[in-house]
Amino acid sequence: MTSPSATGPREIYRIDWLPGTDVLHGTCHCGAENSAQDPVEMWEWMLGHPEGHQPRGSDS
Repeated sequence: MTSPSATGPREIYRIDWLPGTDVLHGTCHCGAENSAQDPVEMWEWMLGHPEGHQPRGSDS
């Protein structure tokens, strides 16, 4: 088995459910964040990189 460090950098996508709501909050590997109620919409946003992405701390 190969360790993750030997395979190079990994892209990490994180989706959290906000308890008490129907809202999903996603964080892309680039640091951009988005919220949506539809899981398909959330994954399309994440995997459509870089369209729709505004990383935290970006000026544009």
